[in-house]
Amino acid sequence: MAISLKSVHHIAVICTNYEVSKRFYTEILGLEIVREVYREDRRSYKLDLSLNGLYVIELFSFPEPAQRPSRPEAAGLRHLAFEVDNLDQVVKSLIGYGVVAEPIRIDEFTGKRFTFISDPDQLPLEFYEK
Repeated sequence: MAISLKSVHHIAVICTNYEVSKRFYTEILGLEIVREVYREDRRSYKLDLSLNGLYVIELFSFPEPAQRPSRPEAAGLRHLAFEVDNLDQVVKSLIGYGVVAEPIRIDEFTGKRFTFISDPDQLPLEFYEK
């Protein structure tokens, strides 16, 4: 039985120059800032952006991101997230396909549950419970 995806939840991007990227996404593309958080322990910004009132982009900065786009903390696409109704059912379905999911985590800002898998090219994919 195929997994029932609802929608793309968000796109996470790691940038190499936070101020330049913030300006690009907000001033040039016109995305609106939902929340901007500086994570002291990671020396990293997390900027949540919306388009037409719909949350769509997480923009991250890191002090020295690797240049390998396949790594979770590298510059470029961080991961693609899919919104799902029931994370436990998704994980069960993934196991049925022989796909290993990371342990379920809780988003510290929203309290929502999520997990990650890797696609065949090691691109991180997230399943985020609605």
